[in-house]
Amino acid sequence: MKLIYRLFKLDENTREGVVSATSILGIITNLVISLMKISVGLITSSIAIISEGVNNAADVATSVFTLVGTKLANKKRDAKHPFGHGRFEYLSSLTISIFILMSGFEVLKSSIERIINPSPLGISYTSLLLIFVAAIIKYLLGAYTIKNGLRVSSETLVALGQDSRNDSFVSIITIVSSLIFLLFNKSIDGFAGLIISILIIKTGYDIISKTVSELLGEQADKDLATTLYKEIRSTKGIINAVDMILHNYGPDVYYGSTNVELDHKMTIQQAYEVLHNLQLRIMHEHNVVMVFGVYAVDKDSKESKKLHKEIAKYVKEHEHVKSYHAIFFDKKVNKIYCDIVVDYETEDMNKEHDDFKQYLQGLYPDKQIEVNVDTDFV
Repeated sequence: MKLIYRLFKLDENTREGVVSATSILGIITNLVISLMKISVGLITSSIAIISEGVNNAADVATSVFTLVGTKLANKKRDAKHPFGHGRFEYLSSLTISIFILMSGFEVLKSSIERIINPSPLGISYTSLLLIFVAAIIKYLLGAYTIKNGLRVSSETLVALGQDSRNDSFVSIITIVSSLIFLLFNKSIDGFAGLIISILIIKTGYDIISKTVSELLGEQADKDLATTLYKEIRSTKGIINAVDMILHNYGPDVYYGSTNVELDHKMTIQQAYEVLHNLQLRIMHEHNVVMVFGVYAVDKDSKESKKLHKEIAKYVKEHEHVKSYHAIFFDKKVNKIYCDIVVDYETEDMNKEHDDFKQYLQGLYPDKQIEVNVDTDFV
């Protein structure tokens, strides 16, 4: 790997450098293995071995797309794309999955033809030894690729690694089918190719499902959200932080918002100083652009403490109501404000809203009740 970093002038300490170098390693390795397997398959007339070689050739293409996708994803932001080009990596993964599916269906077609029209194999123990060596190399390549993918948070690399590791298992199926032919003169080559095609198609389907889910907008990284919540809530002057939303614009590129509870007696200048400094710190330490909304709350008055206890009791007794926040007793207009967090399992959000509002109205019949229902975004 050191040689790849030097030859292609890549920085091993950057995410782009790691993804690019790992992709180049995959291109070189899969190209050599593909040529070897296709040659052995043609010599021995084994559709299973040729199928593996075709799959490895597709792996070369997927590694190329990973390399290109990484380069495009790291383009600087511009007026047309102010949030950058990070989502190119998702499009790269989508392209990879399509290539994998295409190769899988091609192998499926060839395998069915071999089952319908079987023919003898010219396999040898030497050929099987070469396939076994290739299987070990593919497994090690897959494990290394997955490790690097997890280290730099690259779903594309993880997908490539899983595909490479699956290839090693596929090779074992080919070896078993070939041994059966050598020992018992029974050809199950077409059926082995059938199993291989199913595994390839499944890998393509898994990758495309994951990528589409990311493009639709998955829940953000829980570890990142937990870290941000902890830092915000521990900031002097902030009572609580809730309703966090993190928008993902590519791996490790987040824009977010959250609402913070501040003492209702705090001045605008004091609130600005607290939130502005916190915003800069989060940007520099976590690479997240965070915007804050503000709830003014009264946590010290006797009425507020009593209201907190009554709402906490309600939350404890209702399965789908997870928490509450933004409580404010506005005595000037005789109004109570409160937000509740309801999980995604509830059958009727409106009913949760109405039930809680009715509960508070029963306790405070002379007050106007304003209830907002939130869900957990992260």
